[in-house]
Formats: sequence, structure tokens, C-alpha cells
Amino acid sequence: MVRSSQERSAHEHNKHFRASLRKCPMLRRLLSSILPIGCLLGALLFGSPALAAAGELKTVTFLPQWLPQAQFAGYYVAYEKGFYKKRGIDLKILRGGPGFPSDVMLSRKQADVTTLFLADAIQQRDRNVQLINIGQIVQHSGYMLVAKKGSGISRPEDLNSRKVSLWQSFSVQPQSFFRRHKITVRPVVQGTTVNLFLRGGVDAASAMWYNEYHAILNAGWDESELTLFFFHQYGLNFPEDGIYILEETFRRDPALYCSFFRASVEGWNYAFEHRKEALDIVMRYAAEAHTGTNRTHQQWMLDRMKDLILPEGSKVPMGVLESRGYQTVAEELLKAGLIQQIPPFDRFYVDCLRDGNHD
Repeated sequence: MVRSSQERSAHEHNKHFRASLRKCPMLRRLLSSILPIGCLLGALLFGSPALAAAGELKTVTFLPQWLPQAQFAGYYVAYEKGFYKKRGIDLKILRGGPGFPSDVMLSRKQADVTTLFLADAIQQRDRNVQLINIGQIVQHSGYMLVAKKGSGISRPEDLNSRKVSLWQSFSVQPQSFFRRHKITVRPVVQGTTVNLFLRGGVDAASAMWYNEYHAILNAGWDESELTLFFFHQYGLNFPEDGIYILEETFRRDPALYCSFFRASVEGWNYAFEHRKEALDIVMRYAAEAHTGTNRTHQQWMLDRMKDLILPEGSKVPMGVLESRGYQTVAEELLKAGLIQQIPPFDRFYVDCLRDGNHD
């Protein structure tokens, strides 16, 4: 759990105020003599628990699917700027990472809300985990294959019979890509780095535009020396980070969780409009988690997240999951044998943005 800068300041203010009361019996008697006005004044001035009770804040636990980084900047910004509290939410942000898989944490009810890739969420729903999407934040997939032009790879067919490193957990898109282009590759398991690609161990590697691709550029490769295969440019757009919640949890208080969604959208918009402030916030969270990142990389990530969340020319509002995009992903999962049937779209997605009942 994390505490915002506003909360830390209020905590220190409260501590000094209580110390003043102990030293000044007259002030203590004066405040007690004018209750309840004294309590209200104290709450307004010093942020006491009485104000929180009066505002009826409801606790929501949120788990981003990975370690603190700009991939989740909008949520951290919304928390620090008080956007959740403004909507009556006392948000507790849990720390994600390898030991805390968001799908497992959600299914075990150890988190109320998580972020997940759409393909992963559809598979979970097919396995009878009754989760729903209440906001599709990322509209374009940032997943790609990267190859070196010097190795003679400039079009999909050039990958045939080549060594390609793939993530085991995210193989549906590349496998669909190979199938569409009648390509047979020699797959190699890719770890957490692109070192194998940089050392010439494979001809092409998997990369996220906002992460591994930037690592390749930082290793000294120029963009003009690389061939990029963005899956979304080949009819395989698998929208990534969406906001998910168990259906039974959502039904208990739809307005609360749609308020979480709206606050998150506000956080993302603020982050894109105030990049320096957003990066300051992200870097503090990353430092507390000892992720070992740097500001330059996080700035690249934040810029690329904007490209993926608000793609140029798109008329889809932030947070809306389109049925056509959903169907594309679900059909590819079905072809790959990863789901038994396609979950009905109207049972999988709740449109918090347009449904006035959830305002």
C-alpha cells in the first residue's frame, strides 16, 4: 500500500496539532465546549478521520499487472492528485510484479480491480473466472517483432526458417501472424531481456514498443537499421491494458467501480498534459520499488503509452472496448485452441463511460 504526498502532509499536520492540544489545556477545553462545531472545524483544517467518515469513502484495492513504471502512470497520477478521493474512493494500490500475477490475485479476491491484456482476460473468462472489462485503456497493441535489416529481413516472408525469440505467455499474436503469412519459424524462448537478439543469437525478437524496443535503441541500434513488424498493422490488433473486476464485485456497487474508471481516465489525461509532473510521480514509485529504471526510459514509455492509448486519427474515446476489436482477438484465440468458445461481448464488457446509471 502507498500513501500520497497529500496524506503524508496531512499526517504530519495532525501530529503537530495533537501535540499542541496536549500542551494547551485551554485550547482543548475551548474546542470541546463548542462541539460539534469544533470537530467539524478540526476536520476541515487538519484532515481528521471525522471528515473521511462524513465523506463516506469506500475502499478499493487496485493491482497493476507489473512493477511501477510509466505503463501505469495514469493510475499513480490519479491517486496523487486526489482524483479517486474526489469520487469517494479510498484507493489502496498494491505492488504488482512476478510474484503477484494479476489474474490470480483477482480470481482469489486479493484485489478488487486489476489491469490485464485483453487476450489474457478472454482466456480467464473462458476458464470460468467471471471477470468483466470496465474500461479498455490501451487501444493499440504495442507488441512487435524486431529484426535487423542487415540480416536480410524486410518483409514477413523473410522470417521463414529464421530463429525468432518469443515470450511463452504472449505467443498468440506472433503465431497468428506466422499462420497468416504461411511462415514457419524456429522459435526460441525469450527471457526478460533482448540480450540474445543483441548478441546475434536470434534473427528476430519480441518487443513491446514502450519497453524492449527502447532497450534495443539504447544498445546502439538506429531505427533505420531495424525492421519492425507491428502486429496491429497486420490486422492483429490485440488491445492490451484494460481494467478488470470480478462480475460479482462490480454488481455490488457499479457506481463505485465506474467512478474508479472515470478517475483513472482523468489521471491518464492529466499525465499526458503534465508530463514532467507525471514522470516525477512515476520515478518516486519506481524508486520505492527499487526497479532500477531511469527517467529517460520512463519518458519514452509515457510517450509511447499516449500513442497506444490515444492513437492518432482514432475516434474511439479512451476506455471504450470496441466489439469488432474484441471479436478479432477472441476469434484468434479460438483458432489457436486457447478457448473453447467466444464469451458474449455484452456479458464481458460494461461501458462505464456511456452508461449514465454508473456515473
